[in-house]
This record gives sequence, C-alpha cells and structure tokens, in this order.
Amino acid sequence: MTAPALPVVCAALGDATRWEILTRLGEGPMSASALARVLPVSRQAIGKHLEVLREVGLVESEQRGREVVYVAVGARLGALARELDRIGRSWQTRLLRIKELAESPASDTAD
Repeated sequence: MTAPALPVVCAALGDATRWEILTRLGEGPMSASALARVLPVSRQAIGKHLEVLREVGLVESEQRGREVVYVAVGARLGALARELDRIGRSWQTRLLRIKELAESPASDTAD
C-alpha cells in the first residue's frame, strides 16, 4: 500500500482531537481506552479518530497481550516535517527576495 499524499495527511491532522491523539502517541504508545481516559472524547470517537490516523499512515496498532496499543509512525511524521520545512524555507527565500527588491536603490522612485 502506498502512503497517502501529504495533503491528505494534513487534512487528517486538521482535526484538533486527532492532533491531540497524535501528540499523546508521540510521548509513547497508548491504547484507545487510555486515550479516552485523558481526552474529553468517547472511546468510540477515539477509535474512529485512530482509524483515520492509521489510514494516512501516522499511527500503527500493535497487539500487546489482550490490549491493542497505538504508536506514532516516526518515518511518516519525519516525511511530513521535512516537507513542511521545505515549504517554510521556500517562503523564507521568497520573503527575503521581496525585502531585497523593496530596499534596493532601483526600487526608489523620484518624486
């Protein structure tokens, strides 16, 4: 299975509850029940949010005894972070160029 495109991943993270779930899983593996105890969301809702995160490749589930725990997928998060960093650097370069153009003597107009 190929990983969903980054816009799909970003859309999945557009939900505050999914963002909080991913933040919690970044601290360590947790079960859906454990997440439901620390978040103001029902266990069923947590399960649906986890499924969305799993479908976009941001979390994986592991069977640990009788419990299913979820873990954040570092490689997928790393790819997202690199892409966002690339976009940020690109914008920074553009903004610096605009600043240079605005401050250059050639851009001054004589009245």
